[in-house]
Amino acid sequence: MPDSNTRRPAVTAILFALIGAWLLAGGLWLAILGGSLYYVLAGSGTVLAAWLLWRRRRAAVAVYALVWLGTLAWALYESGLRLWYLEPRLLLPTLLLLWLWLPPVQRRLSGRRSAFSGRAAAVSIIVAAGLT
Repeated sequence: MPDSNTRRPAVTAILFALIGAWLLAGGLWLAILGGSLYYVLAGSGTVLAAWLLWRRRRAAVAVYALVWLGTLAWALYESGLRLWYLEPRLLLPTLLLLWLWLPPVQRRLSGRRSAFSGRAAAVSIIVAAGLT
């Protein structure tokens, strides 16, 4: 039986792939109708993070941190500082970013730890605390 540190983070990668594909498909449809490109970009970034997770690359965390920061910027642009409008836009992406920082996920990734993604995780914790 392989050591738990050498196994792929398969459940996490598949979850990110499904969420990313959903965002990308819906985003393409919305873009065709003349809507925002946010969902295309967020879906593409999430699918890229899923692929990197499948490959056990720590860069997946940095990629998803960029997606999260883009989501934060988009949410603030669309909603301002109105809490009840920000919460549905930021809750799931924040939980997904925090999930990537859990030790069981981190142990299965290889490569250098990114200071950038750590900072994004810290900001996500602060935002999540502010939303409660």
